Amino acid sequence: MPTPTVRSVSKSATHTFHKNSADCIVLLKGLGVEGDAHLGKTVKHRSRVAKDPTQPNLRQVHLIHLELFEELEDKGFAVKPGEMGENITTEGVDLLGLARGTVLQLGPTARVEVTGLRNPCKQLDAFQSGLMKAVLDRDEEGNLIRKAGIMGIVLEGGEVTVGDEIRVVLPPRPWQKLERV
Repeated sequence: MPTPTVRSVSKSATHTFHKNSADCIVLLKGLGVEGDAHLGKTVKHRSRVAKDPTQPNLRQVHLIHLELFEELEDKGFAVKPGEMGENITTEGVDLLGLARGTVLQLGPTARVEVTGLRNPCKQLDAFQSGLMKAVLDRDEEGNLIRKAGIMGIVLEGGEVTVGDEIRVVLPPRPWQKLERV
């Protein structure tokens, strides 16, 4: 497996499905990505705001593994970093296999705590027909596997740049598997 690395960073100031690629993003402690529509201490995803706008924002940063795009390409989809709404595209990290509470050190100072799985939505099919089904799977016991990335909160701010190394710090055992947030 390659060295864990940031392969792309993206943000969008408006609630668009896609995010715009950048050379660098700035993570703000307890808030998220500077200049991104999902920045804040409380929820910013429109469906969650409609239910309860006072909920804590456990989805400040969205990360997807580059390996997913390669898997999707094998299924006939063409997806580039930022097109599924993620802020950070990684390579060499089994994001979906991380435990809740894992800390990702991104670059020299930024630290993101993993809160859970992104729950894919119908907007994926509006982007490319059949994409939502392609990011869902079942394990041996028939449990649903969500492959559309993970979400996290910013513990320590800082710049995150394409090419930054990622350091994975697992939480104390027993580990809790990721659930959708």
